[in-house]
Amino acid sequence: MKYRTIGTDPRHRREVSVLALGAMLFGSLTDERTSFAVLDRYVEAGGNFIDTSDNYAFWADGGQGGQSEELLGRWRRSRGIGDEVVIATKLGARPLAPGTSYIDNPEGLSAKVIREAAERSRERLGMDRLDLLYAHIDDPTVPQQETVEGFAALVEDGTAGLLGVSNQAIWRVERARALAAAAGLPGYEVLQYQHSHLRPRFDVPSDLFPDGSLGHAGAELLGYLRAEPALTLVAYSPLLGGAYAREDKPLPPDYDHPGTPARLAVLREVARETGATVGQVVLAWQLGAELPVIPLAGASSVAQLEENLAALELELTADQRARLDAAH
Repeated sequence: MKYRTIGTDPRHRREVSVLALGAMLFGSLTDERTSFAVLDRYVEAGGNFIDTSDNYAFWADGGQGGQSEELLGRWRRSRGIGDEVVIATKLGARPLAPGTSYIDNPEGLSAKVIREAAERSRERLGMDRLDLLYAHIDDPTVPQQETVEGFAALVEDGTAGLLGVSNQAIWRVERARALAAAAGLPGYEVLQYQHSHLRPRFDVPSDLFPDGSLGHAGAELLGYLRAEPALTLVAYSPLLGGAYAREDKPLPPDYDHPGTPARLAVLREVARETGATVGQVVLAWQLGAELPVIPLAGASSVAQLEENLAALELELTADQRARLDAAH
């Protein structure tokens, strides 16, 4: 396993494995025995960066979520896991009532919610301090100053370490970070956005993003990260939910555009040259990129995890990287 540092403050920065494990479906669609087996193998391989959220997976049973955090809490207790494993969780997108969602009824990012949601997450996970806490989605109904101060208060009292943000416009991220800096408060240092080798259309509206996607790592976000090298990009859904590998899982609709076939063709070409799977090529491309990326990949079986772990040993040539980068 390889590692990199996230965060800048010596009190909170952590050395994390360059491949993060997504626990979104653990305890719901992925049963406890399988989830524990995947977690055990990941740690055995040197992995120490696990991602969850307080709303995972509310859609599995029409509830409010919490199953993933609860399972991770049981796993931590049963294995005697301490702070050697970094657990990242998120708040802000938990439905306030069963049968609703983060679209129509999210908990939001008020100071009160931040405090109470973080406390619930700590209880479910069995942790005194949340290693990395994200704002899961934006909340334009709350002044950003209040949100910034709400997260900073958790860091100051020792119940949270690093702070992160996901699924927000980059101008909102920068404004929040500027407010924190001006007040001498800790701000967002880890940015979690969807990023893969295939490039989506950014103009496709959705219920959460009516003006087009704010959840993908596009040119603006990548440029921002180049200008702010202390920040870390954690790339969720790098394997597009299995769409690279499975005939029964078509690509999401926002990847249906003329640029996709050319990038897919190069991915498959490099996979043939290396003897790797397309998914392994995607992960290796991210892991060795000029702009460092931490892929966040889930696994519903130990076999899937093993395939992802093998990408750590895949060394792409300069020519292969150039072709992957240039395809459009």
